[in-house]
Amino acid sequence: MRNPAFTRRMVTSLTVAGCLIPLAFVAYRTLTGTLGANPISNLTNRTGLWSLRLLLATLAVTPLRRLSGWTWLMPARRILGLFAFFYGLLHLVVYLALNQAFSATLILGDLSRPFIIAGYLSFTLMVPLAATSTMGAMRALGPRWQLLHRLIYAVAILAVLHYLLLVKIDFQPPEAYGALLVLLLSYRIGASLRRRIAGPVSRHAQTRTTQTSGQSPQRSD
Repeated sequence: MRNPAFTRRMVTSLTVAGCLIPLAFVAYRTLTGTLGANPISNLTNRTGLWSLRLLLATLAVTPLRRLSGWTWLMPARRILGLFAFFYGLLHLVVYLALNQAFSATLILGDLSRPFIIAGYLSFTLMVPLAATSTMGAMRALGPRWQLLHRLIYAVAILAVLHYLLLVKIDFQPPEAYGALLVLLLSYRIGASLRRRIAGPVSRHAQTRTTQTSGQSPQRSD
């Protein structure tokens, strides 16, 4: 791209606009009373699904950039991650406020259900990721920032598990999201293994080159 600053602004603006579309749609359906026969369940499911979708989209940015060479995608990654947290927060608030009416008895009673535990754990792990998404946090944490943000893999696994344990009849949607997550994680693991293998090979080749360069003058004497 000839103007990186303009491209970054465009990608950022379009990503934010795209992430707000589901919220606008849900708000419209809520205000017009067209969320269906069970609006609370519909609202809970929609916010949760968009959190999961944006979480997977966040994980897809790096592989897509590496495979396509589209470096302009990178500004979208942070925004997608923050909106995944935002929809996850909405999902939790709808569940606590509308499903459970902030009743401690109901909320604690639900903790015996495995899908609830997986959901709570997934959201809890998202909190430090959202809180440290700024450039200031990156600079303050240094190398630890990247280590901390690997929690996104655990977040995604728990989110898919939350969805899979929730459904009782149609398992195809959560299985499809799970398959996509496996694909994305497989790419990450493969890329990491290739870097680990290439590292020693590269160092060994450098050593051989240095040794050869050092011997050349002796042969010419």
